[in-house]
Amino acid sequence: MKRTHFLRAAAAAALACALAPAWAQAYPNKPVRVVIPFPPGGTLDFIGRTLAQTMSEQTGQTFVIENKPGGNGFIGADAVAKAPADGYTLLFNASTFTTGPMVVKSAPYDVNRDFTPVVLVAQAPLAVSVNNDLPVKDIASLMSHAKANPGKLNFAIGSTGSAGHLSTELLKRAGGIELTIVPYKGTAPAFQDLVGGQIQGFVDPLLGAMNFHKAGKLRIVAVTSKNRVPTLPDVPTVGEAVPGYEFYSWYGLWGPAGMPADITAKLNAEANKALAGEMRDKLVAQGLIVNGGTVEDIVKFQRDDMAKAQKIISEGNIRAE
Repeated sequence: MKRTHFLRAAAAAALACALAPAWAQAYPNKPVRVVIPFPPGGTLDFIGRTLAQTMSEQTGQTFVIENKPGGNGFIGADAVAKAPADGYTLLFNASTFTTGPMVVKSAPYDVNRDFTPVVLVAQAPLAVSVNNDLPVKDIASLMSHAKANPGKLNFAIGSTGSAGHLSTELLKRAGGIELTIVPYKGTAPAFQDLVGGQIQGFVDPLLGAMNFHKAGKLRIVAVTSKNRVPTLPDVPTVGEAVPGYEFYSWYGLWGPAGMPADITAKLNAEANKALAGEMRDKLVAQGLIVNGGTVEDIVKFQRDDMAKAQKIISEGNIRAE
């Protein structure tokens, strides 16, 4: 999206706030808690903290990040669902938030019923990373090697139903290859074992793999975006070897269900303002795709993405153990 789109979206949301009741104009008049339901570090934490800091600077009120990990993100998200819908407890989360409940028998929340979508913040291409000892240099040679060694390549997943998991399953089916999925409790131990050679591959948001790649500790052989990433121009897309393949992790801001429309509009306006400024450059520099837009935009995006994810989960018979 172009910068002008952000400015138009921010202006429209700001106008909505201007027409809101007087009591909403004072919002926020105390610190806002932003829950991230995973440990510090990684792409989710980086984007969430950058957004919170920028919105704090814009509003003059503190947006405080609270990392509340556990239960594949369920614990933190459920805490927000049960919080007062006054705009002072928000959820910043990744697409695992919407796909996680699809792979467990009983989730503590319903994504569509228990939350108020605020804004789609960004999308992240994923990196297909391999151990340096694997005799492949790009996605085409990885596909050939996997076909010649069916089921012998172990690929990590950071959590069941995550973007990395679904993109790996999609790669298996679209590419006609067999990979052995190895579940991990988080991305950090998965990267540790990938570098150490205990596993051969891992598909995870690009930001998480970038430092290891630059340090020569692993090799990124492809990215899952439609186009090559400017920060890694020599790395091909998966689609160059598997036509039509495209996959992203994505990140958004939500409040509890029933949050007043004027509070939602003000939060949307502040987020769009942040994404039209210096924050945009920070995210782009990390290979992220900046979104923004209206509340209606995230509602539609969420609905469409959940349908796509459900298809992958159903066809792959993916279930959490």
